[in-house]
Amino acid sequence: MKPASSGKKDVQQGTLALMVLKTLEVLGPLHGLGLARPIEQISGDLLAVNQGTLYRLLLRLEQEGAIASEWGASEN
Repeated sequence: MKPASSGKKDVQQGTLALMVLKTLEVLGPLHGLGLARPIEQISGDLLAVNQGTLYRLLLRLEQEGAIASEWGASEN
C-alpha cells in the first residue's frame, strides 16, 4: 500500500483484473511494469498498482486460462 500522504489509492483486486485484461486487449503483450504504468496513468495517477498484487493476479489469470505468458528479453 502506498503511504497516505501520496494521495493514491490501491486498486482493488477484482477491479485490477478487469483493468489488466482490458489493457492487454488494447495494448497487446506487456510485462508487469508495462501493465502497471498505463493503468496508473489512465487514472490520472490517482491509483497505485501494488507490484506484488499484480504479479499474483497475473499468475492467477494464467492458471485460469485467461492469459498466457512467455519468457523472453524485452526491448528494454
